[in-house]
Amino acid sequence: MNLNATLIVQVFVFIILVGFTVKYVWPPIAKALDERANKIAEGLAAAERGKSDFEQAEKKVAELLSEGRTQVTELVANAEKRAAQIVEEAKTQAANEAARITAQAKADVETEINRAREALREQVAVLAVKGAESILRCEIDEKQHAKLLSTLKQEL
Repeated sequence: MNLNATLIVQVFVFIILVGFTVKYVWPPIAKALDERANKIAEGLAAAERGKSDFEQAEKKVAELLSEGRTQVTELVANAEKRAAQIVEEAKTQAANEAARITAQAKADVETEINRAREALREQVAVLAVKGAESILRCEIDEKQHAKLLSTLKQEL
């Protein structure tokens, strides 16, 4: 066999193999590589979107936390103001109640004093009448009068 013929046949077979490969084998491989490149590109894009969404979510969470802290601070301040107001109202009511109770107690004491005075007056009147009656029953004698008056003084 001739070396040139072998070489020509090998070149011809190689050209057929290259043509077959380019026509039937290469398109599915290229298609698979393109699909794989697209999937990788989509994955990278999704990762970027996820990263930006995550950053936005972090910002939103930080804003919500800040708003929550502000609201909590306001609520605490309002609660403290309300507590102080309630305490002041309670103090005022207690002072008013104490003044009312004191006035009532003073009025009760005055009433009791008046009752005691009236009772004392009645007792003095009874004793005076008894003394006068004793004096009038007895003879008119200075010694007896003095004695009766001293007894009357001791009874009072």
